[in-house]
Amino acid sequence: MCPFVQNIDQTVGLIRHIPGIQILREKDYIRNPKPNGYRSYYVILSLPLRFLEKMPEHPVWLEVQLRTIAMDCWASIEHQLKYKHDIENQTLIVRELKRCADEIASTDLSLQTIRDLIEGPGKEDALCESW
Repeated sequence: MCPFVQNIDQTVGLIRHIPGIQILREKDYIRNPKPNGYRSYYVILSLPLRFLEKMPEHPVWLEVQLRTIAMDCWASIEHQLKYKHDIENQTLIVRELKRCADEIASTDLSLQTIRDLIEGPGKEDALCESW
């Protein structure tokens, strides 16, 4: 989880520069949300696993989902509701969840703007370089 959408982009950038890591698949559900409103940045990585300084014959695959704190809250609640059976007004609930997802995305952008106004230009780039 990241506090801001911009941190997700930066984290993906950092992952791309880790020696030995290979990105096998990625999907940007932040800029291209799923129809239900789900947003995250999804990455499948190939990761060399070192054991006693030896490279394995087969690398390990790792699934990473990067979300903002707000996106994660929505996804957790949506996941709980999705697996409940016999929900009355399911169409209304699905529509309301989508509306909430859209509002959360808007709130994420507003919070990013507020942070940018407080910190000024260039501050986040310097922080990212120190990671």
